[in-house]
Amino acid sequence: MTQNTETVVSAQHLAKQFKTQAGTLDLFQELNLEIKRGESVAIVGPSGTGKSSLLSILAGLDQPTSGSILLNNTNLDDLNDKQQAEFRNQHISFVFQAFHLLPDLTALQNVMLPLQIRNHKHAESEATQWLERVELGERLHHKPAELSGGEQQRVAIARSFATQPTLLFADEPTGNLDEQTGEQIIQQLFSLNNENNTTLILITHDHTLAKRCQRALRLHNGELTELTS
Repeated sequence: MTQNTETVVSAQHLAKQFKTQAGTLDLFQELNLEIKRGESVAIVGPSGTGKSSLLSILAGLDQPTSGSILLNNTNLDDLNDKQQAEFRNQHISFVFQAFHLLPDLTALQNVMLPLQIRNHKHAESEATQWLERVELGERLHHKPAELSGGEQQRVAIARSFATQPTLLFADEPTGNLDEQTGEQIIQQLFSLNNENNTTLILITHDHTLAKRCQRALRLHNGELTELTS
């Protein structure tokens, strides 16, 4: 495969601070990061180091204290809240440790929802195809409570890829699953990611999982460093 040199994530001089009773807590300062289209990048580190906060900032869900972010050559600072929401809908998807499925909707309806927000004309057939790709063609009309944890996460993965995002942010996607189910989920996640040339940013504390990405970065003491295999 030809190496893609197009930068889809460019973070420059990022800093994040929190005010506490004891004073100011610096989560990270002067953090720089570039990610190319189609790359899979893991960010590892112990709990409390700011991995999930960094993900939220990179995805435009939270604001850095200072610094700038370009996603797909778009400066998020140039967008108002509504425009940022529209940008995320068009370019970004998420898979979280908690599955975040709507409990009153079926698997099919959960996957259809982001397509319907986009006014997709064939939302039902498209969602059905994605659920079939994650081997849930027999569970289309089951609600989350009627699905196992692994099945719920597969619904979440189908939902995340259905919109064909440029960027997929995954935050501890196997954290609520047993080892065997987690491995199945990871295989499907990486397979779909490669097939669709999606840029994957994976947050994990699991170094073995991180090594399956093309690059692995460690966030520790406010600094982001490249890990070598």
